[in-house]
Amino acid sequence: MSRTLFANVRILDSTGSAPFAGDVLVDGNRIHRISKQPQTLSGAGGSHSDGAQVIDGGGTRVLMPGLIESHAHLTIDNVDDLAKLGAIPPEENTLIAVHNARLYLDHGITSCISAASAKPRLDVVIRNEINAGRIAGPRLLAASPWLTVTGGLGDMRTLHTPHTESMAIVADGPEAYRRLTRELIREGVDIIKLVVSGDSFVPHAGSETTVMSEAELAAAAEVVHAHGKRMSAHARSAESVKLCVRHGVKVIYHANFADDEAIDLLEQHKDHVFISPNIGFTAIAAYEGSAWFTEEQVVEFGFREELAGAVKVVKELKKRGVRILGGGDYGFFVTPHGQNARDIDHFVRHVGYTPLEAIQTMTRFGGEAMDLPGELGVIQEGALADLLLVNGDPLADPLVLMDRDKLTVIMKDGELHKPPPAVDADGAS
Repeated sequence: MSRTLFANVRILDSTGSAPFAGDVLVDGNRIHRISKQPQTLSGAGGSHSDGAQVIDGGGTRVLMPGLIESHAHLTIDNVDDLAKLGAIPPEENTLIAVHNARLYLDHGITSCISAASAKPRLDVVIRNEINAGRIAGPRLLAASPWLTVTGGLGDMRTLHTPHTESMAIVADGPEAYRRLTRELIREGVDIIKLVVSGDSFVPHAGSETTVMSEAELAAAAEVVHAHGKRMSAHARSAESVKLCVRHGVKVIYHANFADDEAIDLLEQHKDHVFISPNIGFTAIAAYEGSAWFTEEQVVEFGFREELAGAVKVVKELKKRGVRILGGGDYGFFVTPHGQNARDIDHFVRHVGYTPLEAIQTMTRFGGEAMDLPGELGVIQEGALADLLLVNGDPLADPLVLMDRDKLTVIMKDGELHKPPPAVDADGAS
């Protein structure tokens, strides 16, 4: 197995500790040794590094865990129209997903929790190809398309155009949800994604509306839990959040209108549930969206109210120890793929997180949400070697993580996706 030594680096381990100077030795796909004394794992007392490729951080570069996107849409392509997305043939859609998988890894995103696939098996195929090493991409938990109800988010049909599709499958009634969930699990998904609430973009079912019935959600949950799979949900309204918690949804997206009862429930189930508020789209649309929305549309869609609600809820949940995940809804026209790390800055700017706390939303807590606590999203001995070497300080400027040129090295599962720059005979890179 290959061995890599990151020598003389600043280690941001994402456990909550302050960065420290040291060395990290990777053996195979795991972190083997960590020294808090730089240059002690190489040279005169460095027998542990025998045969390792040495990458020198020069005492300034920061070694941190790879980023984890909690709400990935690898199969969509910066769309502004869900109906156009539904019209893309599966062959072309597969190529879009292959491209985006590499793009994410190129941006230091080494793991993704999918929040819906544009076609039923697209995530499954991409996950399998990544795992087989045939295409480059992040670790991926594969999701179903949105499972929505008639009139819910993603139902693009009208009476005169009944066959219009988006990235959603429309079903009504518990038996339909039971069958559909069984079919998708049979096809290999890790996650069943449910659309439980409405949304700003649905004129007849806004964000404070709960569109899916408890019987429908319960039927899907029965099948999911029986098969040992997991659920995620689009849930903005207070009632939708409560339904999700009661039926064991693992990752709840948005939750920006959660009321006191919903927040109490989330606190009671904080050992299982995660909240991914996905504030990026809303924050940009609310205050930087003049290229896409008129002021009248900003008011009509209620973006500022949704952002204020999300900030209030996230602050309260954080205080109560509920784990918050960063990332989300990148791949749409306002939030193009590759800008995902901007979510870290959104948490600092809008929610009052410290940069270290914000980074943890896309590292440590992401690893826990992927059911790999202590193994993914942290730098610890025995953890998986998903690592970034950054030419800059993410704690001083989180936006440095958006600059691909500043990501000197990208390692996933112990393998160098982006090796360090070549050094010439004069020592210049």
